[in-house]
Amino acid sequence: MSPIRTTLRRAGLVAGLAAAGVLAAAGAAFAHVTVHPESYAKGATDGVLTFRVPNEEDTASTTKVQVFLPTDHPVLGVLVTPEEGWTPEVTTTKLKTPVKTDDGTITDAVSEITWTGGRIRHGEYQDFNVAFGQLPDDVDQLTFKTLQTYSDGSVARWIEEAEQGGDEPENPAPVLMLTAKTAADSEEAASSSSDSDSAPAAESSAASSDSTARGLGIAGLVVGVLGLAAAGFALARARSARS
Repeated sequence: MSPIRTTLRRAGLVAGLAAAGVLAAAGAAFAHVTVHPESYAKGATDGVLTFRVPNEEDTASTTKVQVFLPTDHPVLGVLVTPEEGWTPEVTTTKLKTPVKTDDGTITDAVSEITWTGGRIRHGEYQDFNVAFGQLPDDVDQLTFKTLQTYSDGSVARWIEEAEQGGDEPENPAPVLMLTAKTAADSEEAASSSSDSDSAPAAESSAASSDSTARGLGIAGLVVGVLGLAAAGFALARARSARS
């Protein structure tokens, strides 16, 4: 075999191995449990987190999913969206440090959500939606450790946290990044507050206008009645004069 052909074969083999490595890495990344969207603003309210659970096993189906929510920086007002075929179970925990909100002090928060009864087969995934009332504003990210149980009894433990500046661990936990509030967020909050403050003034102005309109209406009626009385009196005098 010529040296050129040998070189080409080696180059092709190296390229093939490299491509296989890239595909394997992509497949492994896709198999991870993830949370979407990947980020929210700190202190965000009334949003939804979607936990995407793919099935990476060829011969077993996913039959149970457990998501653990942090309690040191709790997610408040958690509600679970019903998923067809799955039964959710929500566990709450008393907080070591209660959280003060505009609606009062929160002493309990959801610490775990478990879905059972359904089945995620090979090559499929399932989205589990969780609504929240408010995210914490004193932390940069939230880690949701997750256990994925298969029909053969094996458990994938997505609980590893990446070190800052380090490589992604083999079994990473879903992570939600919390970003600083933008100017748009502040303006929206200020606008909402301004609208709330101006509402009583608008109502007072509307009430004043309504009272004025009623007063003018009554005055008009009085003038009309007096006019009719005067006309009647004049007509009576004219008839009396002709007589």
